[in-house]
Amino acid sequence: MTDRAPVLILGGTTEGYALAEALAAHPRWRPVSSLAGRTGRPRPPAGEMRVGGFGGAEGLARYLADSGITAVIDATHPFAARMGWNAAEGCAAAGVPLLRLERPAWRPVPGDRWVGVTNWDGAVAELRDMDARRVLLALGRQDLAPFAALPGTWFLIRSVEAPDPMPPFAAAEVLLARGPFTLEGETALLRERGIDAIVCKNSGGTATDAKLTAARALGVRVVMRDRPPRPAGVPVVATVAEALAWLENVTGSAPQMRW
Repeated sequence: MTDRAPVLILGGTTEGYALAEALAAHPRWRPVSSLAGRTGRPRPPAGEMRVGGFGGAEGLARYLADSGITAVIDATHPFAARMGWNAAEGCAAAGVPLLRLERPAWRPVPGDRWVGVTNWDGAVAELRDMDARRVLLALGRQDLAPFAALPGTWFLIRSVEAPDPMPPFAAAEVLLARGPFTLEGETALLRERGIDAIVCKNSGGTATDAKLTAARALGVRVVMRDRPPRPAGVPVVATVAEALAWLENVTGSAPQMRW
């Protein structure tokens, strides 16, 4: 039988799940997906799964050595910046090749009313300057607190899981929902709730971009948080096919056969 080489996927994203499926069906590699564990019941990926942190870059380096990991593919969320830095440091220390699999960022097109910010305090300032009254917060439950500083604004908080604890908003509604979202649904949501501004992260991808198309059509303003910086020198690809080609290149010949 074939002894397949273990590949660590830092996952939790659509790309990470797709990559795990591709590797699970591949004769050369065995996927081991690591999930952060921020959701209570994560969907199991194809292949092996571990949940939780490594203990920083040093802990990751030890794990890579102890587990005989052949390569690491960082397919974490574009805003999981800390893991990206730990991956770069840990892989360098262990001598294990590292790739970043990341969906392309969204780009504004004619008709968009976007303003970019680098942090949530900047987003709060933009909402205050534009006198936004009814705002869709499409950014997850862990980044809500800064927006409670706007007592004159009503917020629609869309999240996969309920905020716990809930920040002290003067007026807010929680909408539990998971993408992908349709253009028809997003258009209806913005109209029915009277949304005049959206706050979101530049996550990219197609699962949640319908809100941007709907906002463009309705003239709704968008406060978009820019992606955080990531380590220089780490190769980046946008597709699973490109990730597989990279693996072929960095792992060289096929693993030996054991009987």
